[in-house]
Amino acid sequence: MIAMKNVEQITKGEGYTAINMGALDHIGEYSIIHPKLKTEIFGKLFLKDATEATGTEISFNVLPPHTEVPYFHRHTDNEETYIILKGCGDFQIDDDCFPICEGSVVRVAPAPSRGMRNASDEPMIYMVVQSKENSLGNYSSEDGTRTEWNPKWK
Repeated sequence: MIAMKNVEQITKGEGYTAINMGALDHIGEYSIIHPKLKTEIFGKLFLKDATEATGTEISFNVLPPHTEVPYFHRHTDNEETYIILKGCGDFQIDDDCFPICEGSVVRVAPAPSRGMRNASDEPMIYMVVQSKENSLGNYSSEDGTRTEWNPKWK
């Protein structure tokens, strides 16, 4: 993916990468060339490559006022969770259409077709987390292990 604006890398080490994508109000400065449509889409930033993630793809997106995502889509393997950070509109999964607004969270399994629109006078900002369906099979609060804590900010 090609980005119009570059993400700033804060630091990188063994097992981690930290970046700064900037303020949410500046997400519209990013763009990608859509791999299937071969057109530039503004207001979209994918983080997988920038963070070197191996288990999730996270994107931040801006949908201008009174517009819609220009296509419906589905996935083969990955589920998506949409988190609406600003704005309001409608989300459709197959034949079910319902209102969404700031604070709405929608998880969609791979197979259903999905799309959305911004019905407001302001840009809609939303985040999408994509991961392999059923990949959290071993998830539990017991997965974490406490480590020695020596904060540098003190």
